[in-house]
Amino acid sequence: MTPRAFQFTAGASLVALIFLCVLWESILAPLRPGGTLLTIKALPLLLPLFGILRGRIYTYQWASMLILLYFAEGVVRAWSDRGVSQWLAIAEIALSLMFFSTAICFARTKSRR
Repeated sequence: MTPRAFQFTAGASLVALIFLCVLWESILAPLRPGGTLLTIKALPLLLPLFGILRGRIYTYQWASMLILLYFAEGVVRAWSDRGVSQWLAIAEIALSLMFFSTAICFARTKSRR
């Protein structure tokens, strides 16, 4: 794949993860009816968004470490939750892995050039 494809996939998975986090905790399967303050867990994902979309290697490097927190949360909630929340956790795992792998590949291909 080309660096442009890695950049697009990383950006798309990051945006999808932001939407997933907000929808999960507000509408789809909140811990309490009406939503919770856990929707703010999407805020740290907004920090690297513009750097990712602009293709800044440094942002890709530190964002790939940040995303591991969301991977860990997805694993814990996939293991402990049931029903819709468990499936949303599996989606969080998939999106975080997609972002992590494409971010690493993008940083490696750009640093070689």
